[in-house]
Amino acid sequence: MSLEYSNDRVLERENEAPNFDLDGVDEKEHSLEEFRGKKAVLIIFMCNHCPYVVPKMDYIVELQSKYGKQGLQIVAINSNDSVKYPEDSFEKMKEYAEKYSFNFPYLIDKTQEIAKAYGAMCTPDPYLFDSELKLKYHGRFDDAHAESHGEGKTSEIEDAIKKLLAGEEITAEFNPSCGCSIKWKD
Repeated sequence: MSLEYSNDRVLERENEAPNFDLDGVDEKEHSLEEFRGKKAVLIIFMCNHCPYVVPKMDYIVELQSKYGKQGLQIVAINSNDSVKYPEDSFEKMKEYAEKYSFNFPYLIDKTQEIAKAYGAMCTPDPYLFDSELKLKYHGRFDDAHAESHGEGKTSEIEDAIKKLLAGEEITAEFNPSCGCSIKWKD
């Protein structure tokens, strides 16, 4: 397992989200544009097997349930090489989505071009955008890396979501996410 930290060198605050058209576990193609107008769009680069992601899966479902009616839309993207890491195959993505009752689109980035466009480095790597798809926060969920959210003392991503939904400015500095490196193709 290669430990990696997210970085803020590709997308900076106020940059617009790079567009995508990706297949979802719901057998539909999803475009970034379908989420424009939501008060908050949280794009999370994640995968099925990462020991830093698995403890957050229930929390991600909880965030969508808790804030979805207020205008939050979570979109998860798996960019890992599923040839070398079969646990991250599209079929396995469907299994994980069902097992954890995902209430948000879970998409596959087969070419890895979307991860590169966003500058995603690790799993999980969350990016929070406003209704115009401008980046407002990029960083960790909390300080409980590889543990459930309940083990943490901070809630950076949820604090940012609350502020964005309330129309408040997010001033929190970039606090990198920590996790497994994205499994890049050769």
